Amino acid sequence: MARCTLPRRRFLQNAAVAATVSLPNVFAAQPSASRLGLVTYSCRHRRDQMKKADPSFGLFKPDNLLNHCLKIGAGGMQLSLGTLDADTATQLRRRIEQAGLYIEGIVTAPFEKKNIDTFETQLKTAAQVGATAVRTTIIPGRRYETFDSLAKFREFEARGRRALEIAAPIAEKYRVAVAVENHKDHCNDERVALFEHISSEFVGACVDTGNSVALLEDPVETVKALAPWAHSVHLKDQSLQPYKDGFLLADIPLGQGSLDMKSIVNILRQEKPNVNFSLELITRDPLKVPVFTEKYWTTFPKLPARVLARHIRFVQDQTRHNLQHVSKMSSDERVAREDANVRESLSCA
Repeated sequence: MARCTLPRRRFLQNAAVAATVSLPNVFAAQPSASRLGLVTYSCRHRRDQMKKADPSFGLFKPDNLLNHCLKIGAGGMQLSLGTLDADTATQLRRRIEQAGLYIEGIVTAPFEKKNIDTFETQLKTAAQVGATAVRTTIIPGRRYETFDSLAKFREFEARGRRALEIAAPIAEKYRVAVAVENHKDHCNDERVALFEHISSEFVGACVDTGNSVALLEDPVETVKALAPWAHSVHLKDQSLQPYKDGFLLADIPLGQGSLDMKSIVNILRQEKPNVNFSLELITRDPLKVPVFTEKYWTTFPKLPARVLARHIRFVQDQTRHNLQHVSKMSSDERVAREDANVRESLSCA
């Protein structure tokens, strides 16, 4: 994937258009769809503004999001489907197939017995609409922010493992893969060991191409480790920049950040030619990864110092100055910036 940039004048023109065109029709219909789909998290500011303009309108309802994807030229969508009745699911599947798009679900893993029935009905719905995978997470929050001890992290890790043990036979029953995102929780070897333990062709990875940078792991090496288990991909580029307690990690349009996107995409395509790529670009302030603080290391007691040294060198070598500070923008500016982020990424893809 080549680096993609927009001239400043063109960017300002695009942003102005996005801010002024009527909300439901902000994007003109595209002549052809990209293979790159859209995760709902990539258009939350637009969802909120459309909801404000019309409280009855939900952008993340399946039919509405499908229309949005068609307008912007996205190749598919990943969203929370919930439970749909059979007729609604059949109609949605027909629309998806006619449009030539893909659909994937987002679900909560069955952490408790009371959640099993809900999980199963959601996988049944996913199967009915033609989804081949549903994305989930199994450990809450960001590892270095959420946990104050390694023991507490291991407790939640075991909880997540039990949830996947429950999920596996249900996924096999409906032939819908449960794709677990590397969500700044497990390191590569921990996640691969978990998949080997579950040992199911229907439990594997939603490979997030940027998250593991926060765990001091090389993003290309993360993709190499998880690609054999991939059932879904959250494609994102990230800009890196040092700050006093560590480094900043910022979602940025594809091709404009610090990651080797060409290698990342090629590895995944070679390993899993049919896997779906979904853009997960969250328009927000940069995340702080405080690697120079004591708390960060609480759940990494044996991580060698050379890993930190190598990673800081990577941050220094790949520093970018195009990080987006969304909290300083007005509501309209946030929507315009989010729209531009999506549009530029689809164009690059």
